[in-house]
Amino acid sequence: MAILLAIPILGLLVIFQSAILSQIFLLHGSADLVLLVLVAWSVQERVTTAWHWAVIAALLVSLVTALPFAAILLGYLAVTGTALLLRRVFWQRPLFAMIAGTFAGTVILHAISILTLRGLGTPLPLIESLNQITLPSALLNLLLAIPVYGVFGDLASWLYPVEMEM
Repeated sequence: MAILLAIPILGLLVIFQSAILSQIFLLHGSADLVLLVLVAWSVQERVTTAWHWAVIAALLVSLVTALPFAAILLGYLAVTGTALLLRRVFWQRPLFAMIAGTFAGTVILHAISILTLRGLGTPLPLIESLNQITLPSALLNLLLAIPVYGVFGDLASWLYPVEMEM
């Protein structure tokens, strides 16, 4: 059920991100709602479909971006793996795992994107890219991290209810 819900949820998020959030800038950085959802979904304790959501997100995002599919897939799988690792490290503090995963995920995804673009021949200065794109994007993502965590925490509780013993 959770995998089937991933397609319309992530599809709508990709549309919202590419149509509306891509127009909201801080310097040259913008928020990445799909990244936030992947981190929020991955840090939920009962969620077992985090890797599936990452692959579906990569497929959908690859339809609207100019980056190669392999870079997007690698980035989202790395973000999901980092969030799952942080879920184990901070198992009693999932909100802290969400914040740490958001910052780490933003840096990982942007590093893969910058390296991919440099490999394809686009001359991007590393320090300027970090200062003008990555750090402002991380700030915007951190501002949206807690509301996204709340919404997808409720969705995870609905899809993966706790079983009660009688």
